[in-house]
Formats: sequence, structure tokens, C-alpha cells
Amino acid sequence: MIVGIRCDAGPKTGVGHLVRCVALAEELVSRGVDVHFLSDLGGVTWAEAQLRQRGLPWHPAPYDEVGLVAAAERLGLDALVVDSYTLPPSHAKAVRATGRTVLAIVDGDTRGQDADVYVDQNLDTTLDADGTLLTGIDYALLRSAVRRLRPATAPVHLSGRTPKVVAFFGGTDAYRAAPQVARLLAGTAAPFDATVIAADPSLRAELLTIPAGESQRFAIIDPTDRLPELLVEADLVVSASGTSTWELLCLGRAAALVWVIDNQILGYEKAVARGYAAGIGRLGEFGPDAVTTLRRLLLNPADRTALAVRGWAAVDGRGVERVADVLVRESSPR
Repeated sequence: MIVGIRCDAGPKTGVGHLVRCVALAEELVSRGVDVHFLSDLGGVTWAEAQLRQRGLPWHPAPYDEVGLVAAAERLGLDALVVDSYTLPPSHAKAVRATGRTVLAIVDGDTRGQDADVYVDQNLDTTLDADGTLLTGIDYALLRSAVRRLRPATAPVHLSGRTPKVVAFFGGTDAYRAAPQVARLLAGTAAPFDATVIAADPSLRAELLTIPAGESQRFAIIDPTDRLPELLVEADLVVSASGTSTWELLCLGRAAALVWVIDNQILGYEKAVARGYAAGIGRLGEFGPDAVTTLRRLLLNPADRTALAVRGWAAVDGRGVERVADVLVRESSPR
């Protein structure tokens, strides 16, 4: 069986689509499926490395539906996975018209994509579409690097040490969230030992100008493939609401979420309402409650434990297996 994955990444679009497609690719490859990416990665070095390190073939993204069908024929694809907010629906429709199975990964809205299977890993989601619908966080697509680190039981936070914090905002941090959050952390006047990911040199330079208070420490690092290992050592993680949220819940991390762009608000509100994560507000519009929430989480291990327990129970890490089961079952090798 041969599967193509059509997704992109870039400095502005970020890497979320690629990350969840890589997770699905890992699972498919483990089952003996050949996987080919058809992607424009926007020159993002970290994104390119995710495919290269896993030995996943990467081909230029076709410009139109004719090119996509030609690529499907050339590669001998049995199925195509589409994960994009901008790809015209005509592309997937043209591939589906050739008799190939199409699986579309979406977020609350199919955006007109024509598919046999739709995957929406968001909380309480409902889709208006014909085909097989795989909806909810039972279908969250998580990388093997995260899944293998899932603890056997939910973490319990104990007092007596300075909290370790990790703050990250995707592979590109296109909206420059890291410095704003670092300032919030410093404003808590609570002790912490924070590792902050700087997605590019200008972000690093800005982060280095932010003074830490007494008993506070910032370590500024470049994007790293060791992020999952850093996360499992953290007492508190601050991140944007989105694909990474499900990774944090699977790992049982106490998470404080930021709403960065409009398409994140629904997931943000539902995760916070369920008590899976704390919310500190919209980027660029943080109020006093943001600092208050972070200070409470830094100073109260019991509050962190409550978040960790609920999140860990919500995401079991097997979503990628469930999606792969359906895709393989519905795709007959040509």
C-alpha cells in the first residue's frame, strides 16, 4: 500500500499540519505502508528535518489538480491524505475521481474538501459531511516521540522545589508569543526555572532582554527535537492552543494555554472549560488575570496536579492507531 500526504508548512502557516501528518505517517510506516509527502515546507529547516530524520520521501507540492493527479499516478498512490486550510477542494476531488481513497484532516470545518474519510481531532466537534467521520480527541494524531513518553499514571506535583516551566509556540512562533509570555512569567514574582523556545534569532535577541526577578531563571534555546523530553520534566507548560495541546494532555502536563489566532478560540475555550488546561487569554490582549493564573499555577502544586490528572485521562495517545485502522481498511492497493 502506498499513501501520499498533501500538507504544507511555513514561517506564517506554522508546522501544525505537518506535525500531525508526520504522526500518521509514522504509524502507517510501522504497518508496512509506503508514505510520500507532497509538500511546500516554506524553507523551514526544522520542518524539513522531521521528514529527513524519519526517512520519509518528500516531493514538491503540485500547483494544481492536474499535477496532483499526475503525482498520484507516478507514485502509484492508493490513498491521499489532505491537511490544509488553503488547498482548493478541486485537488482532492480530482484525486478521488481516479478511484483513490481520500482522507481529509480538518478543524471544525471541512472547507469544502471532498473525501471518503474526515478526521477532526477537536473537542466536541461536529462535521456536516458525507463519508466516514472520525471526530473528537480519541482521534488526536500524536507523534511516537510523545506517545512513548506517556506516563503509566497521571503525574502528581509535590511542593518543595522551584517549578520547571517550558514555554513554546510552534516551530516558527509566527506571532512572536514567546517574549510576551516570558514577560508575564517574570511579572508573577514567583520562583521558576523556565526554558523558552526561541524560533528565530530575532526572538532570541528579544527574549534575552527580558529581566528575570528574584529566584527566577530563563534559559533561551533554539527549536529542538528533544522538546518531548523537556516537556515530561516540566511542572508547567505554556503554549498556544492547537495541535500541541493534545500532546501536552497525553503526557499529563499541567498546561496554560494562549489563544493566538481566531481558529484556535474554539479549542481553547473547550479545553479550559473541561479543566484540561488553564487559559491565560488572547495573545496581545493579556489582562491582569493572565499573571494571576500563572502565579497560582507556579505556587500551587495541587492546582497543577488537578490539570495533569484530567488531561492525562482525556487523551490516551492511540488516536493515530484508530485513524490508520480506518484508512488502511478503506484503501485497497491498486
